[in-house]
Amino acid sequence: MRLFRDQVETPIGPMVVLADERHLRLLEFADAMDRVEDWVGRRLGRPEFVEARDPLGVATALGAYFAGTLDAIDGIPVAAGGTPFQERVWARLRGIPAGETRTYAGFAQEIGHAAAQRAVGAANGRNPIAVVVPCHRLVGSDGGLTGYGGGIARKRWLLAHEGAAVSRRAGSSGRA
Repeated sequence: MRLFRDQVETPIGPMVVLADERHLRLLEFADAMDRVEDWVGRRLGRPEFVEARDPLGVATALGAYFAGTLDAIDGIPVAAGGTPFQERVWARLRGIPAGETRTYAGFAQEIGHAAAQRAVGAANGRNPIAVVVPCHRLVGSDGGLTGYGGGIARKRWLLAHEGAAVSRRAGSSGRA
């Protein structure tokens, strides 16, 4: 498999882009390269990496998103390569509009698995496509910020950027 690799500067830190010819496969903060390497090894084995500028227009769409056109990332085709349950969670996350949040329990109920809020949390924490698959839009049952692979400060920034009302609670620093 051949993956096109780019690094995109964003207001909340550089992000690594990995895409094949048709789909964004990974978007992660550059300071989390251990997550990138782990994901690539588990999901893709040993792909050939090709440095490319703006594969699939991801950098352009992210630039527009960070400039305030929040729906600019909505059309980016993704293929994260998760389990069927993870893929279902990630697809439904893309249906949460910018500026809105869901609790883990409420989201689990929305996808027809009311008792699976921990499984939703686990799938959310394994999301390899930050921002575009908006795992930052899930919050704790009290509206407080719970963990985020990119860090709580980035989660808070993303939600504020999107205009979401968030609890002033700091939340935990664990992963979501």
